[in-house]
Amino acid sequence: MMSFDAYMNQMKQMVQPMRDELVNANFKELTTPEEVDHWFNEEIKSGTALLVINSVCGCAAGIARPAIIHSIQTGDQAPQHLATVFAGQDKEATAQARTYIEGYPPSSPSAALFKDGKLVYFVPREAIEGYDAETVVAHLKKAYEKYFQ
Repeated sequence: MMSFDAYMNQMKQMVQPMRDELVNANFKELTTPEEVDHWFNEEIKSGTALLVINSVCGCAAGIARPAIIHSIQTGDQAPQHLATVFAGQDKEATAQARTYIEGYPPSSPSAALFKDGKLVYFVPREAIEGYDAETVVAHLKKAYEKYFQ
């Protein structure tokens, strides 16, 4: 039987490509509550920002991550600041990030748009799961245009 530490190490290795997908697209990975607070309180005080709550689920892999990456690479109003937390993996960081997304229940994958440090729009799992990536890209681009003028 595998030890708990060995199991956790194996899980970390399995999830790494899911983390790398956003990191390789210039998202800052926030893994601790302190990093989350610093990002919110220091890095995004001005300008536009996108926080992605990443997940291991199929809709994150097949829809959310590809759509989010495509939306920032092809949009005229792409966010200036990009960050991600990983639900189910970095639990404390994710919980801390969710404190900045007031008024919405926990949802992953999801995306939150901020302008000058204030939440302006939220894309919950329900707006991702069951849709194709192109629809999610269009949804995000429309939100960027509306809120990031």
